[in-house]
Amino acid sequence: MLISLVEYAALHGRSPDTLRRMAEKGTLSTAKKIGRNWVVDRNEPYPVKKRPKKNELKVLSLFSGCGGLDLGFEGGFDVVQEALNFKIHPDWKIAATGNNGRRYLPRTRFSTVFANDIRSDAQTAWNNFFGKRSTSDSIYYLNSIVDLVKNHKSGENVFPIDVDVVTGGFPCQDFSVSGKRKGFKSDKCHNGNNIVTDIPNEENRGLLYIWMREVISITKPKIFIAENVKGLANLADVKTIITNDFRSIGKDGYLVVEAKTLHAADYGVPQSRERVIFIGFKKSALTKDALARLSAENLCSLYDPYPPKTHSFTTNDDNLLPPTNLFQTLEGLEEPNESTDPSQQKYSKAKYMGKHCQGQTEIKLHDISSTIRSEHHGNIEFRRLSVENGGKLTDELERGLPERRLSVRECARIQTFPDDYEFVIHANEKTKGVSASDAYKLIGNAVPPLLGYHIAKRLEKNWELYFGGNA
Repeated sequence: MLISLVEYAALHGRSPDTLRRMAEKGTLSTAKKIGRNWVVDRNEPYPVKKRPKKNELKVLSLFSGCGGLDLGFEGGFDVVQEALNFKIHPDWKIAATGNNGRRYLPRTRFSTVFANDIRSDAQTAWNNFFGKRSTSDSIYYLNSIVDLVKNHKSGENVFPIDVDVVTGGFPCQDFSVSGKRKGFKSDKCHNGNNIVTDIPNEENRGLLYIWMREVISITKPKIFIAENVKGLANLADVKTIITNDFRSIGKDGYLVVEAKTLHAADYGVPQSRERVIFIGFKKSALTKDALARLSAENLCSLYDPYPPKTHSFTTNDDNLLPPTNLFQTLEGLEEPNESTDPSQQKYSKAKYMGKHCQGQTEIKLHDISSTIRSEHHGNIEFRRLSVENGGKLTDELERGLPERRLSVRECARIQTFPDDYEFVIHANEKTKGVSASDAYKLIGNAVPPLLGYHIAKRLEKNWELYFGGNA
């Protein structure tokens, strides 16, 4: 798809003038002039080696999956216009794309320097997308966090030095209200397999936050952000235990503010999705004033690291926008049989199984979506149901559009991934590819990039406030 040089520049964090000069010199192979304006293929990789950004802040990403939180922290992707509230964020310099009213979120100071996961399909998808940003494939480690920490302690140089931020969504299946809720007593090992032999308890999946704590202790970032499902906060004393364990890093070396549950729909994400966020600060890196303010029983709004709400899903306020809905989110997408996008062409063929089963409902176009789950594609909601099965989108049915479930691309849009993130990837000589079934799981496991962007922009804005002018 052809886009303007302004849009292409926003994608890669570059100046439009620089891109224009490159187009004129022929450095961009797909660039051409239409009238007075230059356009370029959206998927063309940036042609020169990425230079370090000025004042770059390095992010070490754990349990990275396909990189929803990584993309959110880096920025440089588009969302629907209705997802942005300029009253709350007048300082955000957002460029219009000219593509169905979508807007580009500019790049931040943050840059991912390390990522890991145990899923090879996640690594494939991550490398395929972030590789277009001139990010090296070698920074994504296909290994469990337990083995990475053990390798580091045995003398290998696993983790990068001078890390500013550590992020991680440690596995949530054992805390989710939709699961068995075994919590710290998971029956899964750190590598995702069933526990069939005796292993140390701290290596089970429900205690992998302990190993994230180990990485923080090794790399000593100024800030860490850990996230998990809302169900964690309601499971006995789990939230308190995890908070206290994080606070004990380096013998009381980190100040961990009270964990907070964020609802994604309050930040422009068209989905019912709640996540518990833990944020910790390296005490020795904070200014004296910041340490005192962040330690106060009542945290003042200026120093609050959690982003302000922009949409009114859980709160009524005249400055907040109504929640972003699915009509706005899915606008402009062609039907699967008309699309050239493999991620839009693919959708679950699982038949309607009756209202008693999960995922047998039709989306409401003028409302938010239910949670995009990471389960098998047979549980994905329907884009539309037939009249016989209770479908309400009669205008679409009258146009001959068939009953079908949400496509991979539609789920990705609901999670606020941009269309240039390819989820269904055909296998070739270099990669095993990513199937539609696996793509659904990757998307459902991810942090919505837009929610991650709100967190990143809040920390970016307050960075000097927390750490001083030279940080």
